[in-house]
Amino acid sequence: MRSSLQLQTGHQLMMTPLLQRSIQLLQLSSLEFLQEIQEALSSNPFLETQEGDDGEQAAPSPDNVPSATEQETPDLTAGPSTGTESIQDEGTWADNGYEHRGSNGDADDEWDPTLQVPDTPTLREHLLRQAGCLPLSRRDLFLVTVVIEALDVSGYLTQPLDELLEMFDEEDRPEVDELMVALRHVQAMDPPGVGAQTVAECLRLQLEAMPDDEPGRACALRIVTKHLDLFAARDFQRLVRVLECDDAALGAATVLIRKLSPRPGAAFGSDDTQFVVADVIVNQVKGKWVVMINPQVVPKIRLNQVYASILQGARDGSSSQVSQQLQEARWLVRNIEQRFSTIQRVAQAIVDRQTRYFDYGELAMKPLTLRDIAETVGLHESTVSRVTSRKYMATPRGLLEFKRFFGSHVETAEGSPCSSTAVRALIKQLIAAEDTKAPLSDIKLTRLLEQRGIKVARRTVAKYRDLLQIPPVEIRRLSYRQLA
Repeated sequence: MRSSLQLQTGHQLMMTPLLQRSIQLLQLSSLEFLQEIQEALSSNPFLETQEGDDGEQAAPSPDNVPSATEQETPDLTAGPSTGTESIQDEGTWADNGYEHRGSNGDADDEWDPTLQVPDTPTLREHLLRQAGCLPLSRRDLFLVTVVIEALDVSGYLTQPLDELLEMFDEEDRPEVDELMVALRHVQAMDPPGVGAQTVAECLRLQLEAMPDDEPGRACALRIVTKHLDLFAARDFQRLVRVLECDDAALGAATVLIRKLSPRPGAAFGSDDTQFVVADVIVNQVKGKWVVMINPQVVPKIRLNQVYASILQGARDGSSSQVSQQLQEARWLVRNIEQRFSTIQRVAQAIVDRQTRYFDYGELAMKPLTLRDIAETVGLHESTVSRVTSRKYMATPRGLLEFKRFFGSHVETAEGSPCSSTAVRALIKQLIAAEDTKAPLSDIKLTRLLEQRGIKVARRTVAKYRDLLQIPPVEIRRLSYRQLA
């Protein structure tokens, strides 16, 4: 064999570092993006914040400013900038009438909206407060604290007691019985079910905390203690036989069990607070749904023209590092404008395709794919996927994620697709209007959907019903009998 060298020419797409950075910024959430901007401001002298005139604009309207479960507004937000290298042009987002303000209506740069969020105690804090009220010795209180610290966010003790004992020094290591007593103290605390090691134990603790004369309590205790597998499998005929009870008793127990919480710690705050801010605001203007960038997520940043002029006027040559910082500053300002322009275009395309949803609700949701939006706005599907990732829009129907408008579809009798969201909404509507004496089974729901021109399999109906957290027909029938 002979080796030889050959020259070949060809074309190949290469992603420059600036392009890679642009793509990374595009897929960030609003809060992550603002953090990136803050870091750039602190490290690049050619970037500066745009100071606005707080006295000329009106305070935000509560009807237009987006609301979320927990919302944060960093300092570098609100209002358009007006410099030549600013993040936005006047008229693009300028005529919106929004301005970041304090709770008293006066401009206050030190106002922190996170301090206005109600303080929801975590499960750990809630249990430690109760432990401090127990008449326990110092050692017993310490053991109770150890058990509380070992609980997960759902309130379960996932570690065996033997592993907890290994955490102690040999001199101070307690007996298993002492740690068991500490666990019993925790299990007696609020909320009921906390400190359980299994789901069955969690449900049992909640039932034991109820009054003895609670209807269905005795039967429910037997189910969660010995026959929870049959209950989970919905084998109610066999449950009636093994429990030797009638349908009424089983129905009362079923209603009671369904009221229990398998995650007792879910109602408490989390140590990792998640903030959600709307990227765009959707309003109806003269009969048309219009998308506007939320000014609260737009950083007021521009190029420092003084420093840039000094560097450009220097003839003796400047360091390559300073020149690179100037180039990065210019690129960042242009990229910010491109980011919000792309988000607005994609959001407007989504709203235009889902106009009937905003008018009539989920029953009017249309099937939509990333390719549909990509073809409308002239972008690649991967770019649309990044734009819609962790982005939210504030609408009259609530704070909605961009991804909510995309999904699978089913075929109709006319051959046109129907959104799965609309099918789920229709199933929910049919069950809400069902006869309590003859609730609808999954097969009947399938036939009713077929009569409306929607062809879906029974297992698909069952899957959609489970996603809606609607119990099967057997449990609904027993619940109706109990309420009658």
